[in-house]
Amino acid sequence: GARDGRIMRRVILPNALPPLIVSATLTVGVAILFEAGLSFLGLGDPNTMSWGLMIGANRVYILDAWWPVTFPGLAIFLSVLAISLVGDGLNDAFNPKLRQR
Repeated sequence: GARDGRIMRRVILPNALPPLIVSATLTVGVAILFEAGLSFLGLGDPNTMSWGLMIGANRVYILDAWWPVTFPGLAIFLSVLAISLVGDGLNDAFNPKLRQR
């Protein structure tokens, strides 16, 4: 007997929000990885500095100097991991099934 707006606010939105948040954060992580991969291959904008471009430009020196490749790779890894963990934390915070415990 409730109106459509009330049903959407009280039932549908709380149950749809956690999967949307997780999907959005995973999409941001994938976008970072795609951009770094394309820049590594030389398909990105050469005027814009990115982690993939840093790795791609320094890959010829990897046997002599490991740090120009390792630190941008770690930055990519830590950024994607942090974004994924934030998404997981938001899922735990907004999931109505976990709130009942």
